[in-house]
Amino acid sequence: MTTNSHSLSSDSKERSDVDRFLDRGFIWLTKIFALAIAATLLWIAVQVASSALPAVQKFGLDFLFKSSWNPVNDSYGVLPAIYGTLMSSFIGLLIAVPIGVGTAILLSEDFLPSKVRLVLVFLVELLAAIPSVVYGVWGIFVLIPILNNFGKWLHSSLGFIPFFNTPPTGPGMLPAGVILAIMTLPIITAISRDALISLPPSLRQAAVGLGATRWETIFLVLIPAAFSGIVSAVMLALGRAMGETMAVTMLIGNSNNISISLLAPSNTISSLLANQFSEASGLQVSALMYAALVLFLLTLLVNILAEVIVVRMQRI
Repeated sequence: MTTNSHSLSSDSKERSDVDRFLDRGFIWLTKIFALAIAATLLWIAVQVASSALPAVQKFGLDFLFKSSWNPVNDSYGVLPAIYGTLMSSFIGLLIAVPIGVGTAILLSEDFLPSKVRLVLVFLVELLAAIPSVVYGVWGIFVLIPILNNFGKWLHSSLGFIPFFNTPPTGPGMLPAGVILAIMTLPIITAISRDALISLPPSLRQAAVGLGATRWETIFLVLIPAAFSGIVSAVMLALGRAMGETMAVTMLIGNSNNISISLLAPSNTISSLLANQFSEASGLQVSALMYAALVLFLLTLLVNILAEVIVVRMQRI
């Protein structure tokens, strides 16, 4: 008995030592991967910044506030592209957030049979797998003709409003915003649904026990509890919308002018890079890298803002 007890204790000690070694190894491995990601991000930023340095030295901060883009005279400004990037992303989120959060609520609660919910979840996630160029082609041949008819009605009926004071010309800000809404919808829906599903069942049970109706439980208990996850989904979708290239390039019109009208063609930083980088040379390459650096900083600010909001919401 004594020998068996001694062997069992030694075996358990060896297993605990192995488990401790594996835990320590896993921790160090994840630290290495995290540092590798940070180093890669820093390396990309340094490479882009070094390539943009000639344009930064020549144009300074005026590059952010000038509207001209003339390779012949080496006169460059990225203000219209910044405006188009932010406005198209805002339009996309304005459409996608209520639809995405509503769909997440529908798919996280038992409004539908489980088999139907499973199919809908698969279809929503399938939207994220469609290549952006397919969205662009679909937008050209299907979305733009529909929005053109709608835009003509908006211009004729509400043309006194600055947002609709120009007739639709085909590609423009509105088609780009709608296609961004479709492309960011799976991100918002999937992450918001995960945030709602991960809530403990005791929240629902406690709210119902206190006399709350189903909708009061959803809007007054569940959504506030999952708010940090929903905000993370929206900010991640915003970063996706700001960096989208092919679909937006095909639908926005690529006009380097600032127009408050949603029916007028516009431009984004991503579409500017996609259209001009292959034929650029000299200072134009540096100016494009400067524009890429601006987009890099914008997306970085979006992610920092999302992290701040999430941390503050978790403290409440």
